[in-house]
Amino acid sequence: MLKQKLQQKLLQKLSPQQIQMIKLLEIPSMQMEQRIKSELEENPLLEEGKDEVEEDVQTEEEERDKDLDKDDDEFSLEDYIDDEDVPSYRLSSGNNSKDERREEIPFSVGSTFHEFLEDQLGLRQLDEEKHSLAEYLIGNIDEDGYLRRDLPSIVDDLAFAVNITVTEEELLEILRMIQDFDPTGVGARDLRECLLLQISAKDQELPEIALATKIIRFHFDEFTRKHYDKIHGKLGCTDDELKAAIDEVLKLNPKPGSAYSDPLNKSSLAITPDFILENDEGELIVSLNSRNTPDLRINRKYAEIIESNTSNKAKPSHDQKEAITFVKQKLDSARWFIDAIRQRQNTLLITMNAILEYQKEYFDEGDETKLRPMILKDIADRTGLDISTISRVANSKYIQTHFGILPLKFFFSEGLQTDSGEEVSSREIKKILQDCIGNENKHKPLTDDRLAIILKEKGYLIARRTVAKYREQLNIPVARMRKEL
Repeated sequence: MLKQKLQQKLLQKLSPQQIQMIKLLEIPSMQMEQRIKSELEENPLLEEGKDEVEEDVQTEEEERDKDLDKDDDEFSLEDYIDDEDVPSYRLSSGNNSKDERREEIPFSVGSTFHEFLEDQLGLRQLDEEKHSLAEYLIGNIDEDGYLRRDLPSIVDDLAFAVNITVTEEELLEILRMIQDFDPTGVGARDLRECLLLQISAKDQELPEIALATKIIRFHFDEFTRKHYDKIHGKLGCTDDELKAAIDEVLKLNPKPGSAYSDPLNKSSLAITPDFILENDEGELIVSLNSRNTPDLRINRKYAEIIESNTSNKAKPSHDQKEAITFVKQKLDSARWFIDAIRQRQNTLLITMNAILEYQKEYFDEGDETKLRPMILKDIADRTGLDISTISRVANSKYIQTHFGILPLKFFFSEGLQTDSGEEVSSREIKKILQDCIGNENKHKPLTDDRLAIILKEKGYLIARRTVAKYREQLNIPVARMRKEL
């Protein structure tokens, strides 16, 4: 049975403006530039430039400075210039012919890795069917240079999708032809075949090359697991010969596709810092990088239209009402956007100054061991902001310091206690791990258990599984994989 009743609920909902403010806070400076450009295109009441009140104040200051300069300097540059005394031919160059043509030289865009392979395919004399099969195989090669799909699956695809019937042997013959292309190793179906193609292209009369070929062809599993004792016993070679052969294998490129580089097709990924840290005689000053963020203001012409229509007592027409409503909506949107950007800048500066104050010892010297353990809650408590706000500020933001450009997430780390009860940053532990592994005996690398013992001897209470976690975060393999001859 249905019943009607009143019920009070306390709900928390975000307004569209709050959602937009959150998004503005997350994006870095480069995306912020695009966001401002988009808003300028969509809102006619928004324009670049400082507010008129600020401009008037700045203009008065500039005029005052000019008057002071005139009082100080008896003569200025204008006193020496008289346009009537300078002949016109001295102010322009007329050495251009009437028939001279100035044309723009188009920039040639570089070719991709697959286009590079297709260009080499065009140098081979093939019938139409084989050429189509070769193009299909090249299309299945990934950016690393590997053919990840097996030939039976490609045979089925050709039969159903392209309506070409081909045997696996015929397809393998075309693949062998593609494997002769540059870069060497392209078209391989796995790492072993890739390395074998590259080592086979070298001089097999050299003993180290011949031994390296045998290792890849017959003892690849033992090589990947670094079971050098087994390889040594099966091949009956000396330690020096085995070391020379393994050095040759290590020189090979496991990703031949990355060896192709077109200078006209390079994309530069430059990092634009959101903050700039300057050291002014020992005082650290942080500022926002507003180089690509223009000043915004309300277009006065549209604002005057609103004011004139508001003061006008005459009843507006229907079209005038719609126009006034549109302008009012855009005016409110422009004002909100300007306020949102100011609030964003204020929030960013408050957060960064709190980080700077918390990690002052690190910013003074740039030594990672000076980093204090810091989590989002520490900065939230100092600024009075929410933890989610601090997280959004730290996301995808960078600061330019006198010792490099660093992400804000770099300054946040976990805390661990020493045997004396002192709290240290996990980055300090990682730095010690890197130093220990970098100075270890490569014939007998340090295991995680041994690393945990070394850290305990240095006064850091840390478990073996934590050592393994930090080692993996540093992209350092296990002890067995770090072993060398």
